Amino acid sequence: MACRNNCFCVCSPINEDNARFLLLAVFIILYLLCGAAVFSALEQPKEREAKERWALRFEQFSQKYNLSRKDLRNFLRNYEEANVAGIRVDTIRPRWDFTGAFYFVGTVVSTIGFGMTTPATIGGRVFLMFYGLLGCAATILFFNLFLERVITVIAFVLKSCHQRRHKKIVLPQNGRQVSGETQATGGRGEDLAGWKPSVYCVMLILGAAAILVSCCASLMYSATEGWGYLDSLYFCFVAFSTIGFGDMVSSQRVVYEGVSTVAYRVVNFFFILTGVCCIYSLFNVISIVIKQVLNWLLRSVGMPCRCCLPRRGLHPHQHHRRNVVAPGHLRVRRDPSIETDAINESETEPGRRMSGEMISMRDFLAANKVNLALMQKQLSEMAIGHPRQCSSSTHQNGFSGGVGALGIMNNRLAETSVDR
Repeated sequence: MACRNNCFCVCSPINEDNARFLLLAVFIILYLLCGAAVFSALEQPKEREAKERWALRFEQFSQKYNLSRKDLRNFLRNYEEANVAGIRVDTIRPRWDFTGAFYFVGTVVSTIGFGMTTPATIGGRVFLMFYGLLGCAATILFFNLFLERVITVIAFVLKSCHQRRHKKIVLPQNGRQVSGETQATGGRGEDLAGWKPSVYCVMLILGAAAILVSCCASLMYSATEGWGYLDSLYFCFVAFSTIGFGDMVSSQRVVYEGVSTVAYRVVNFFFILTGVCCIYSLFNVISIVIKQVLNWLLRSVGMPCRCCLPRRGLHPHQHHRRNVVAPGHLRVRRDPSIETDAINESETEPGRRMSGEMISMRDFLAANKVNLALMQKQLSEMAIGHPRQCSSSTHQNGFSGGVGALGIMNNRLAETSVDR
């Protein structure tokens, strides 16, 4: 719409969090479409060549050994069943001895799921459902705790380096000692206690760590498994990101010549564990950057400009619509706490709840949203062992408290801090 100052803006009636969610959903759909187009263009010719080559070999084999196509297809189906059970043409390590089963459960709880080993019995499949439920949840918790400690260590190191750059120096005038930050800020002497590292710097460090682990692991896989270096890098990304296609799997031979098989399997487990933790942390930090881009897009195209807002507030006889769905910064709230949100709304229109008027669907959804926020807050407090400190500017920059990895990184980086 056009405002008096000849500016044009889009006053969207949708909630800011919902707008960010929808924008991200649209981005993911477009990303999937673009990825499908690229992979189809790259891989489809290879698939057609493989099908033609296989049809030619199948026909030549059936004619050479005088076999009917039906018998040959039945034999190939039997081999596919054996392949699912872990039987290969080349000799490989046993799949279901203790070491093979330990490798399998490691791929289960880490959500890698290579697929080269799968339970074939009913008991094994039923047990996997319950085993994976607890194991995957515990592993995700481990990854989150690892992320918390990595962010803490990186923030401590970067803050130490920042303080070292601003340490006290002796100025020639009057022999007085003036801190570096005082000199840089014109003598104000800003306190560095609240300094937080930038998410871009943390992303660069985690990316360098992930690349270093992947390169070192690729050197080991190239020398031990006989893969090409690019193939080894491909395996590292697929495994560390827990995609786990299963087309390439490490540590599957019975014996490795020239190296200790036990030592290689231990180092392989260490590389996979370290790589998964690094890539998981990197993915979560990249998600912060993506969220920043979404916030920038919302501020650029989806939010009203300041000239469209009233300068002196509302008219005394003009009231807000109850539970109106509008951008977060346009809502007037007297108390930002979750506990008193519903109470404050009821205070604005006394007697409505007791008047017998039927509640609207919008009010019902708003009340459920408050209850859900209360439950989420209580669960978060139970998890961390103490109540969280509420801040009136929680949604100032689009980063709420949250639960999980985003909750861990919230207010620990400069871009997610409310006091930056």
